Amino acid sequence: MLTLRNYQEKYIEELKNKVNHLLQYDEDKTVVFEAPTGAGKTIMVAEFLKRLVLHRDDSKKFAFIWISVHQLHSQSKDKLTRYFEHTRILQCSDFEDLNDKLIGENEILFLNWESINKEGNIYIRDSEHDNNLSKIVENTKEDGREIILVIDESHYAAPSEKSIQIVEETINPKITIEVSATPIIKNEDEKVKVHLEDVILEGMIKKEVAINPEIEKEKIGSDSVDELVIKCALKRRHDLLDAYKKEGAHINPLVLIQLPDRRTGVLDKKEEIINILKNKFDITVQNRKLAIWLSDDEDKLNLENIEKSDNEVEVLLFKQAIALGWDCPRATILVLFRDWKSIIFSIQTVGRIMRMPELKHYENEILNKGYVFTNLPKVEIAQDVAKEYLTIYEARRRDIYTNLDLPSIYLKRQRERTRLSGDFRKIFIDIAKRELIEPRINLKPKSLVNQIMVDGVIKKLDKPQIVEHKGEISVNMKETELQYYFDLFCRGACTPYAPTRSSEIIQNTLLYAFFRDVLKVDDETKAEIITLSEDNYPIILEYINKAKDEYKIKVVDALDEQKEVIASVWNVPIIQSYNIKYDKKDYKKFILQPCYAKIQSKPEQDFIAFLEDSNNLITWWYKNGESEPKFFAISYVGEDGLEHAFYPDFIFMMEDGRIGIFDTKEGRTAEDAKPKADALAKYIGKQNKKRNSNTLFGGIVIFKDGSYRYNDSEDYLYDKTNVGSNWKFLNLK
Repeated sequence: MLTLRNYQEKYIEELKNKVNHLLQYDEDKTVVFEAPTGAGKTIMVAEFLKRLVLHRDDSKKFAFIWISVHQLHSQSKDKLTRYFEHTRILQCSDFEDLNDKLIGENEILFLNWESINKEGNIYIRDSEHDNNLSKIVENTKEDGREIILVIDESHYAAPSEKSIQIVEETINPKITIEVSATPIIKNEDEKVKVHLEDVILEGMIKKEVAINPEIEKEKIGSDSVDELVIKCALKRRHDLLDAYKKEGAHINPLVLIQLPDRRTGVLDKKEEIINILKNKFDITVQNRKLAIWLSDDEDKLNLENIEKSDNEVEVLLFKQAIALGWDCPRATILVLFRDWKSIIFSIQTVGRIMRMPELKHYENEILNKGYVFTNLPKVEIAQDVAKEYLTIYEARRRDIYTNLDLPSIYLKRQRERTRLSGDFRKIFIDIAKRELIEPRINLKPKSLVNQIMVDGVIKKLDKPQIVEHKGEISVNMKETELQYYFDLFCRGACTPYAPTRSSEIIQNTLLYAFFRDVLKVDDETKAEIITLSEDNYPIILEYINKAKDEYKIKVVDALDEQKEVIASVWNVPIIQSYNIKYDKKDYKKFILQPCYAKIQSKPEQDFIAFLEDSNNLITWWYKNGESEPKFFAISYVGEDGLEHAFYPDFIFMMEDGRIGIFDTKEGRTAEDAKPKADALAKYIGKQNKKRNSNTLFGGIVIFKDGSYRYNDSEDYLYDKTNVGSNWKFLNLK
């Protein structure tokens, strides 16, 4: 049997006592169990379950459901099966192992989220044999057992609306235990937190993680930035190997190199790294110094026994697949190659190099650290709140919210328009000429260099943070690297259009042609340097985004046939996800917290400031999105005679209970707003009649002569030279 550490004993008992306390109440309860990566949280939960069912002085009987992400539930099942194999106090089962369509006493059913939160999944849907999760839960409860749900790595999937629905409606457990190194739940009934300091003190994990230590001392010469980073990582591996030998430890330290996801049309980073390892350092698959672990459909080479301390593999190439749930304590060095301008990676990824191989610290402090080598000028460590490697943020709806239940629509496309066409080039060039992009572009930027962090240290291994470092060094960017980053820029600029074809349109048909025909730059390499320079790339991206907006109106919407109209009842989402393009904002009255936002138009920015400065008249506000079912939309008929969806910019709640629905406009957009404005006015009138009140108000809002005014007429008219009586003042102070 495994000998538990002092801190593990302490927190297992705390968890058991708190769960037993909550079992006294009639209502269902939630407990958060927060334990840093490397603390042994799976074993701690296993021991807690054993102690929970043993020596009870009441008549309570339990059945357990254990849910995790991807295939982590299988790893957990194997680990718990081994843990209980001698005592057999608890039985570990898959769905197909259950007898009599129920979970037996002290039996744990292991599931993964993917198997239960997809529409029509066999574990959820009704069947003629009643062999689904709902019936199994019902039978288990009828047999006198209370269900305790363990959600492992809960921050990955548990917060989604679908997952919440499954937990609350299908399982409805007596106690839910959310297990994570980075929990995001805020309304738990009890919390048990394993402190990082306790785990470090007992030698389970590294004391800190160093980033690019002493990299400035290396002679750069003709090395590319990738070669420099790999060379420094392998040199540190050699230093660690010598240090382990002096300690009498038979440990061959492992370097993990994480590859960016492959993107069609982008230079393959994998082959480039393999060639560097082979030609510069004699590390290959053939001599078994190199292992590769990519996706299920790609290479998996030299992985057998790779976790063993003295395994001969020195370097492992991997993608995101092993960032979660993979334990290899001899992994000590992590090499990261980021996409263009990306600076965030996750606590879970750093966790792969945090474990101590012999579960103790050494006299030589070099062995008590983890190491990250990267081609980044600065690094931010972020909590894991989604499945993407580049962190996706989550914001949760505030408790002050009460349901609005606004009728809404979503137009489901009958025929998708997912790619940019050749028309996009003309639209882009027309906008660039109309808005005079040429004077804004610096045609003689400095040579592009890679700025690399020097001597960064991650000391708070379980906290989000901007990593402090001593400085930076510059490495000239080679032509292959330039092409790689330019390809990534073009692909990123395609969103929301499919990049496979659209990136070629942006790169070849648009940018190269634009530089050649408008800016008179014939050299494609020079065009790439100009595009990626710090001064220019935000400007070029801004115009590409403007062109995409116009392309959608002129090309995509014009080609669409009538879409299927799906009616729904809308409320502000309970949880909303944001990708890396969103920045955190300090908006106090935004209904989702924390608040994340993209760059907004000037009218939107000003209106947000107006809402934030509304004293106490506004309780909360929400910035609406578009084109997705989760956002609020009303129907209107366009000039083409087809039904379209209008997504007003802002919904807000007044202190007196009134609900404002407003769309910000100025100039030409205000002149063209009549179809949407009329539809919004009719919608508000209809809903107020149904509610027998004047709860809803709003319309098109403009800023005129120092004041905000809005038009709520069902016969909208805008004359910029003479704003008439149909425009009302919006006073929020």
